[in-house]
Amino acid sequence: MSETAIIDQGSQHEQPDGRKKLPFPLAEGRERGYDREQVDAFLARARAAFESDDRSLTAENVREAGFSLVKRGFRVEAVDQALGRIEEAFAARERRIALDTAGANVWVDRAKDEAQEILDHLARPARHRFARVGMFSYGYAPAEVDVVSDRVVEFLRSGAPLEADQVRQAAFRMVRRGYREEQVDALLDAVVRIILAVR
Repeated sequence: MSETAIIDQGSQHEQPDGRKKLPFPLAEGRERGYDREQVDAFLARARAAFESDDRSLTAENVREAGFSLVKRGFRVEAVDQALGRIEEAFAARERRIALDTAGANVWVDRAKDEAQEILDHLARPARHRFARVGMFSYGYAPAEVDVVSDRVVEFLRSGAPLEADQVRQAAFRMVRRGYREEQVDALLDAVVRIILAVR
């Protein structure tokens, strides 16, 4: 499959009443999904940027894309999977451009530096790797985050298998005095960047 094809809005899903086919299945019942107009607009923008070699939209922009949750919206997991593929296509393009302009050594050195920063952060003792929320606030369960952190360390130190989707789909229970979400999310985003950079 070509990289341009990856930016397509995905397979078509017939609506129950036979009306216009949709690029993603719809949320049903009480489940909420991503706002259809917002998703369609973002995917159209991504396709146009990719096809025209517009570099103002980046893999990081795709990873950080957010949509309102509404009734009868697109199923969250289906859109997230598509966004993961799109992010990888943009990351591959950015890698090619960087290799052509700066050379392989600069690209590899940059990835190594970022990997070392992550390793330094995760060298902290278990249950103390990220800041905690306040006494009466909820954050990510430290034990669960630490399990994922250990896998990240194995990947960065020894090349143990770790896929970008596994990091993207990591989910943690919310507990009192948990880790701050924004810190954990920022580090996991950085791990995804490294995985895509060294493919």
